[in-house]
Amino acid sequence: MNNNTKKNLSTLVEDIYQTITNITDGNKQVPDELLEELGSKIASTIKTWSTPQHHNKFKLRMSNIGRPARQLYYSQQNTKDIRHEPSTQLKFLYGHIMEDLLIFLVKLSGHQVTDEQKEVTVDKVLGHMDCKIDGEVIDIKTASGFGFKKFKNKTLAEDDPFGYVSQLAGYERAEGTENGGFLAMNKESGELALYQPEDLDKPNVDSLINGIEKALTRDAPPKKCYNPVAVGSKGNKKLPMGCVYCNHKFICNKDTNDGEGLRVFKYARGPEYLTTVVSVPKVEEITHAKTHH
Repeated sequence: MNNNTKKNLSTLVEDIYQTITNITDGNKQVPDELLEELGSKIASTIKTWSTPQHHNKFKLRMSNIGRPARQLYYSQQNTKDIRHEPSTQLKFLYGHIMEDLLIFLVKLSGHQVTDEQKEVTVDKVLGHMDCKIDGEVIDIKTASGFGFKKFKNKTLAEDDPFGYVSQLAGYERAEGTENGGFLAMNKESGELALYQPEDLDKPNVDSLINGIEKALTRDAPPKKCYNPVAVGSKGNKKLPMGCVYCNHKFICNKDTNDGEGLRVFKYARGPEYLTTVVSVPKVEEITHAKTHH
């Protein structure tokens, strides 16, 4: 393809794959200026990651407007810093670095990248979008194999506990665009996918922000985000996946198990947070003190 030919999003993934093939076959060289830019970005990413961040003051931001209102309510109430395990911190770091790498590959494949980390505002709610690719807002995501399927199969809007689609809609509302989406990478396989949600799958951002702001001013928390999920046939119930990674799951579910709160059991695949225990699992039970930060 002629380098002067303007590309568009429809061929983005195909062009990145072809660029990688051309490089490994010795048919394409990586420009020094792009390498230097990538090195500088990764250095900046590591510097930001290694700088202590204090999150003891809640702010409604573009990155959280799609989160459940109850979760945001507890985030506002909690004034303590949230400490993550070293393994989680490492996961955050390489996720950020992989996002830098993906933008590098987009540029290398000949697509236009603009407005990187541009600050935008909707109804006084701030956010920083990843970039625009070929004139459209694109959020870069790295995901597990399970999470990646939502991007690849275009089902994210049906199950979006982190509010990614609302976040994208906020950036588009600020920029006046409407055909943006996500460039996602499967961290396990390296597979890429471009997902552009339909307009009907995007919320009205102004109404969304207004509703959240009202919920945050009330004395009582909003209703629970998700219903417990049945475990087997003996009557046990557990938190759904949308709650497992929430920092407020213990206080949110303090009324479960007849007021005892969540009971946590250690499985090889990871802990299960039970809201109802009829039959005690035959695995180690982790005490509340060990799991609640």
